Amino acid sequence: MSSAPELRLVDADAPAPSTEAEGRILDAALVLVARWGVAKTALGDIAKEAGCSRATLYRAFPGGKQHLFLALATRELATYRRGILDAIDAADELGDALTRALVVASRLLHDHDAAQFILEHEPELLLPFLGFHQVDLLYRETATAFGPHLERFLPDHEADRAAWAAEWAARLFITYLFNPHERRDLAVIDDARTLIDTYVLPAFAPVAPASPRTT
Repeated sequence: MSSAPELRLVDADAPAPSTEAEGRILDAALVLVARWGVAKTALGDIAKEAGCSRATLYRAFPGGKQHLFLALATRELATYRRGILDAIDAADELGDALTRALVVASRLLHDHDAAQFILEHEPELLLPFLGFHQVDLLYRETATAFGPHLERFLPDHEADRAAWAAEWAARLFITYLFNPHERRDLAVIDDARTLIDTYVLPAFAPVAPASPRTT
């Protein structure tokens, strides 16, 4: 079994396609994945949708289908990451930042037709990233990518815990993505804030000094 391709969140700011043709090809692939999924989307179909020849497609992506879909996933992940970071950077305190991150992550995923098709019809494509060791890597990458943007909400002596906050928000997201709750939706601000207040923020609450013991 081949190993999962490495899509690192910290490297997700991928450069834009170097040519207009590459951009059209990736856009066409995205449309077709939303319509048919990855398995049923052939390179010939993508070339036709993009209005180019197969030769042009192979010049842009000489590695074929795997190369093209890795480039597409990297581009979409970069856009997804930027949207979440924008939400975090617009916040004014830790709970607000984590809540915004969950809400935006959920809404962006919900509105991404290709991702929704894969989640519903081809979830096996995600399994290589969600195995026991791989999901831990995903959490670590999330902490690396988003933790630095949360440090400003913490005292200097706790700044290193920002990565922990990012990781636990990611754990909440993955849990509710694959085990949705019928009465709680991460795309709803109040629901997301309740989860953050319950499972993350208590770790950052000031510890009251112990009362002196009386004899």
